Amino acid sequence: MTTSVPDLRAAAASVRENAYAPYSNFKVGAAMRAKSGKIYVGANVENVSYPVGTCAEEAALAAMIAAGETEVVEAYVIADCAEPIPPCGACRQRLKEFGKDDVTVWLGTTDGAEEATTIGDLLPGAFDTAHMARS
Repeated sequence: MTTSVPDLRAAAASVRENAYAPYSNFKVGAAMRAKSGKIYVGANVENVSYPVGTCAEEAALAAMIAAGETEVVEAYVIADCAEPIPPCGACRQRLKEFGKDDVTVWLGTTDGAEEATTIGDLLPGAFDTAHMARS
């Protein structure tokens, strides 16, 4: 496996082990590198009132925000699946809120497959505050 971000992959893979997914058994880990260089992690947390729960990306971003940081410069999401899968639509929008279009988002699997994309490619039609303007 070749990757330019082994620290992000390792952080995402490690936190994935702590995911709480008793209903789907689909554990996801995410790691966000903030502008400061610090890495923040999160794992998905399911809830019996499905689909209410917390995505791994959401949890990592929340940890970053709680630490006082507001900009993602690189991200890694890992899941136990056959191919790398992209974040859900809500998490794509969350990533867009805290990262620029050219920010790399690595998608990985526990078997070592990975691919790189960008926030802009994941969410080409992002909603932003300009859409909230009222005339």
